[in-house]
Amino acid sequence: MNSIEQLLEAVRLSPDNIPLRLFLAHAYVDQQQYDEAKIHFQEILSKDSTLKEAKEGLANVFFQQKKYSSCIVVLEELDAQSSLNHELSLLLALSYLRDLDIQNAQKVYHTIITRNPSFTHEELDRTLRTRSTPSDDFDDDETDDDDYFMEKPSMNFSDVGGMSDVKREIDLKIIQPLNHQELYASYGKKIGGGILLYGPPGCGKTYLAQATAGEIDSNFMSIGLNDILDMWVGNSEKNLHDFFERARRNTPCVIFFDEIDALGASRSDMRNSSSRHLINQFLQELDGINANNDGVLIIGATNAPWHLDPAFRRPGRFDRIIFVPPPDDVAREEIFKLKLHGKPIESIDYRSLAKKTDGFSGADINAVIDLAIEEKLEESFKDGIPKPLSTKNLLGAANKRTASTSEWFRTAKNYALYANESGLYDSILTHLKIKK
Repeated sequence: MNSIEQLLEAVRLSPDNIPLRLFLAHAYVDQQQYDEAKIHFQEILSKDSTLKEAKEGLANVFFQQKKYSSCIVVLEELDAQSSLNHELSLLLALSYLRDLDIQNAQKVYHTIITRNPSFTHEELDRTLRTRSTPSDDFDDDETDDDDYFMEKPSMNFSDVGGMSDVKREIDLKIIQPLNHQELYASYGKKIGGGILLYGPPGCGKTYLAQATAGEIDSNFMSIGLNDILDMWVGNSEKNLHDFFERARRNTPCVIFFDEIDALGASRSDMRNSSSRHLINQFLQELDGINANNDGVLIIGATNAPWHLDPAFRRPGRFDRIIFVPPPDDVAREEIFKLKLHGKPIESIDYRSLAKKTDGFSGADINAVIDLAIEEKLEESFKDGIPKPLSTKNLLGAANKRTASTSEWFRTAKNYALYANESGLYDSILTHLKIKK
């Protein structure tokens, strides 16, 4: 009988002996038998919910099982009782990071390195420590770094399959003002402003933003959450301001904020003041309170517009909100043609492919083509000669996938039906052929 079997027998004979059961739970952890360890830690806490050592053990087990949300719950409870030690703080920072809660990960990691300035951690540093000290990397009076994040897209609307209605709205809001600057000036209208693209993931919001910049031969900056967030207090707001200043120095310029709901979530839902400060800074930049935004064009993209702070939708900010649906039949044909261009193919029945992929996003269509290519590559390995893709291959690949947009529409439908007083989500109902 090994040591764990002996401990199990002892616990069976003395089930209320907490120190003995705790010893057994730790023995399971040492053997990396995390499911068994969890059972005993939870049994201990059912008898004594205040036992700190059992909570710490359970948090570690959840982390090892990659159940980061559960680990966070336990560690936050411990932190509320007394400050976490170094090891547990590190566990919490890593759990936040792997659970994609970047702001809280930064906050905890900032506390760790404040206590121990020489401490480093490869994974946390790579994602969170964008600056090792509060910095003055960007000087508003210097333009040496303006090329950083700045590009000139070579694509335009002709490279985007379908989406004629969306293109038309972008044309009215962004392109025509630049083509008729004097006319707009005569009415006192500024050239610039913001539009918000929303819809299911993978339907081309990012591609549209790049194509918009290319259509007007504009500079383009694509900004993500990690480009802005900084663990040092006040630096996130400064980073955001610096990006806007670069755009103002290089007009016309399109700034694209992907997953903008992560930056502009409702302030009422915020758990800490730093997040609210960042939103307030964002609103100030959009308003151009201390700067001129003329020629700065802001495009935001989100899969969840219902999480965006309502203040972002006021006039002068993201006052044009455009639904980007999955591509229709015509658009899917065009996407297949664009994506298959230059590849070895037979005569393709694009209409059949479009019909078969109803509801598919552009990303889904990419996946279908990739799957068909993988099958052809296996055949080609035999003689080294590329085998052409056929309609049959592509239809077969399409049969193996389902539209990834379905889940998004289930959520969006509820908002469109029951949280749509202003008519903001009427486009969703129209797309789903639902009458209000």
